[in-house]
Order: sequence, then C-alpha cells, then structure tokens
Amino acid sequence: MTATLQIDRQGAVARVWLNRPDVRNAFNQTLIAELHETFAALAADANVRAIVLGGHGKAFCAGADLSMMRAMADYTWEQNHADALAMARMLWAIYSCPVPVVGRIHGDCYAGGVGLASVCDVLVAADVATFCLSEAKLGLLPATISPYVIRAMGEQASRRYFLTAERFSAAQAQAMGFVHEVCSVDALDAKVDELVAALVANGPMATRACKLLVQDVAGRRIDAELREDTAHRIADVRASAEGKEGVQSFLQKRKPNWLIE
Repeated sequence: MTATLQIDRQGAVARVWLNRPDVRNAFNQTLIAELHETFAALAADANVRAIVLGGHGKAFCAGADLSMMRAMADYTWEQNHADALAMARMLWAIYSCPVPVVGRIHGDCYAGGVGLASVCDVLVAADVATFCLSEAKLGLLPATISPYVIRAMGEQASRRYFLTAERFSAAQAQAMGFVHEVCSVDALDAKVDELVAALVANGPMATRACKLLVQDVAGRRIDAELREDTAHRIADVRASAEGKEGVQSFLQKRKPNWLIE
C-alpha cells in the first residue's frame, strides 16, 4: 500500500489499484510518481507473470484532479514541461513493463485515464464504462498520452475523439479495437481472472518476448532487417531452456515445468 495505490500480490499475479475513490482516482503528482515507481519495481521482479491495473470506487480514472488543474493554471512553461515529463515517464514505465498488464475498466475513463488504459496490453471494460478524451473542451490537447492512445485506438478513431471530445461507450471502444472484452460489472472480475489465467499458463519468458515482439514489429516495414530480426528471435527462443521444455512437454503430453508447483 502506498499513499494512492493498493498493491495486492498473489503468487505470480500483482494487482495494482488506483486508490483515490473520493476524486474518482484522478491523477495528482503523488499518484503519477507512485505508479512510475510501482511498475519499475514490478518490471524488475522476474517472479511476476501478470499485472492487473484497476481502480477503487465508482471510476477507473477521471484524468487530472481539480487541485492539480488549479495549480497548473499558474505554472510557468518550465513547470508545465516538468509536470508533463513526469506523466510521460509514468506511461512509459507501464507500456515498457515486460510483464503483461490487464486493464480493468469500470465507470469513467477520461482524459489521462484513457492514456492509462492505452498502455495496458489487454483491456476488459464493464458495459457501463464511458470513455472521453476531454482535453479539447478545456482548450488543451492529449499530447502526452497521444503516442499510446493512437496506437491503441487507431489513427481514424483518434482523429474523431481527439477533435470532438465526445464521450464513447465500452461497446464503441470495443468496435474500434481499443477494448478487447466487454461484460457486465458483475462479470468483470471473472473475465479479468480468466485472462490472467491464460497469461500465467504460458511460458514466462515467451510471454515477455511476445509482448516485446508486438511493440518492436508493429508499423515496421517488412524488409531484410526485420526478417533477420524475427528469425533471430525465434532461434533464440527455440534454443532456450524454456523453449525446449515447452516443446518437449507438448510432445510428451505433460504439463510444462512452469505449471508444476
């Protein structure tokens, strides 16, 4: 537990809960810093095989809190830049975390909260969840979160929702490919647990390598360099102890050693 986060650990699974329910889990400098520190620590823990990111209370994350926004109104350019860089470092810590991150979205997911959802690998949303990139309503823009949101939502959907600042539903988010699963609030935790179980059933190193593979290959031109890169990666994995164990366990019709307690 930190000042703004609740961190639960059950074996290979870590659950990170935004814990500012009185302000709908809105960001302040403390929450941003503690998310950065928490994910840096989880990234360095070889025993963590899945992370769930969710929020307590009625919302996942409502963006920046009012006190932070009031303070920013009087910031100098240098202060604004430093504040934005802290947010950028936090988002990168989650996006680049080698461990798969499952986002559990319920209630409101607004502004920076959409950015936080975008850096998760798998998103599960309650059917009543609502999303909004609301920055333009305030004369601002979603700059710091944009690299992740555009990758997750796609360029065409981002054009619309960055510019209009409209709310969109969980069903709309799923239709554009942003959210992977939509279910009732009552079924949310069961669906998250189902996906976590699928993640931890896979080879631990292979799962991390798969996450990095998507990040490294997405958008690249399929040239000789990329073909060599991907051939090199699969050769490395096939020659690894985990790769050999996985193939042998399949051929011998037994569980791989990472599933044997």
